[in-house]
Amino acid sequence: MYFNKVEICGVNTSELKVLKESEKTELLRRVKQGDKAARDALINGNLRLVLSVIQRFAGRGENLDDLFQIGCIGLIKSIDNFDVTQDVKFSTYAVPMIIGEIRRYLRDNNSVRVSRSLRDTAYKAMQVKEDLQNELNREPDIEEIAERMGIPKSQVVLALESIVEPVSLFEPVYSDGGDTIFVMDQVSDRVTDTDWMDEILFKESLEKLSEREKMILNLRFLQGKTQMEVAEEIGISQAQVSRLEKGAVQKIKENG
Repeated sequence: MYFNKVEICGVNTSELKVLKESEKTELLRRVKQGDKAARDALINGNLRLVLSVIQRFAGRGENLDDLFQIGCIGLIKSIDNFDVTQDVKFSTYAVPMIIGEIRRYLRDNNSVRVSRSLRDTAYKAMQVKEDLQNELNREPDIEEIAERMGIPKSQVVLALESIVEPVSLFEPVYSDGGDTIFVMDQVSDRVTDTDWMDEILFKESLEKLSEREKMILNLRFLQGKTQMEVAEEIGISQAQVSRLEKGAVQKIKENG
């Protein structure tokens, strides 16, 4: 199986062909006979269907071009797996396939999705850090960066952590065969060992949460979504979100 790469940048959607049901049926019949030209025509004739599906994922900070590409993969899978003997419209079959493909992509590639505003804050913090380093001739700490930016220290930490791969505090960075230096030893900040241990205990308490509870806390407190938005995204009621959120917070308090 091959996947056609389709670009949407600069595409005038009004010029995209829309197939009649009779045309889809005929093309699907030819696809089952191995007609590659019919397959291409069916793909191109359903691009507007993909565009309509990805609109429901707009406003989440995702690249729509990427989502369109993934949606097209779902479309192609729909074409290849559609049973022409069933009395079902192609679009009725294809839409859930396209949505499912996009959701799998978001789940697999964005287990902790970072909002655009958080990324912007991180990049600004990196620039401020570089400016301060040039001014002070040393590595600035988080408090100095936060003060220069005029935002809370916690916001700077959250933003910077959002754009890097997680690294264990106990990961060795140097060893001469004797004493080993860990990441924890190299961090420049005005915190004590007790603060580090509190942080470690907090992260350990998160491990006691279910995947759904982790997702809800991530969406609510890292991405700033409302309970209604979270409910819509994961497919449960707002009341359930509220109950799960309170339960997760209580677990953290009990294990903290």
